[in-house]
Amino acid sequence: MSMTPASEGATLTDGSRLWSTLMEIAKIGAIAESGSCRLSLSDGDRDARDRFASWCRDAGCSVQTDRFGNMFAIRPGRRAGAPCILIGSHLDTQPHGGRFDGILGVLAGLEIVRSFNDHAIETDGPIVVVNWSNEEGVRFKPGLTGSSGFAGTLEEAGITGSDGSDFFRS
Repeated sequence: MSMTPASEGATLTDGSRLWSTLMEIAKIGAIAESGSCRLSLSDGDRDARDRFASWCRDAGCSVQTDRFGNMFAIRPGRRAGAPCILIGSHLDTQPHGGRFDGILGVLAGLEIVRSFNDHAIETDGPIVVVNWSNEEGVRFKPGLTGSSGFAGTLEEAGITGSDGSDFFRS
């Protein structure tokens, strides 16, 4: 990575921008007592995914989705074929999830991309911000569907919802 050392005590990230981003996603599916409910592949999850994708495109990333529903926001690096750095977590929640569970990892990754853009920092390889699909496993079993599928440790057969629905056709 090409960058000049930051002066002592300086920060590259914008804490108020990150906080604002966190608060905007937290409004989607907001529940009492500062929690959130965005079950995987629900309307709330879709709304959070759409908002995240919009922010990523505004930050110059391309956004791709794999067959497991994982979202990858890709900020290119300067060297073709260089290894990428993958940063992220999930936007879905438990029925009474905490406001920051999952989203902090995803949106912190986006803030890194935005900060690199702000400071004209180029990386050798791509920075990829990921939103894993169905990590909480509330609507569809097993949980960790997206990350397990990405890692190659999950068969597509047998992933069903609590109501018998098929994860891949919801």
